Amino acid sequence: MIEHKGQDPLHGITLETILTHLVEQYGWEAMARRIDIRCFHDVPSIKSSLVFLRRTPWARTKVERLYLRLNAAAPLPGKEPA
Repeated sequence: MIEHKGQDPLHGITLETILTHLVEQYGWEAMARRIDIRCFHDVPSIKSSLVFLRRTPWARTKVERLYLRLNAAAPLPGKEPA
């Protein structure tokens, strides 16, 4: 059987995993400087940020791009190196 690898580097990685990883790397203050959205400035939490990001495609895209830039050289969590 042929295994097809998708073109999406985020395939299989949840938004919660992405957000948690970014907060661990940068912290909320640095995240707010990089991506100027209120859920990172005012009483930030994973839960409130997930709600906002799931409803706001442009903000989710910015978060995903930041995650991809951060992990450009490092393997993504949950992904086996090829």
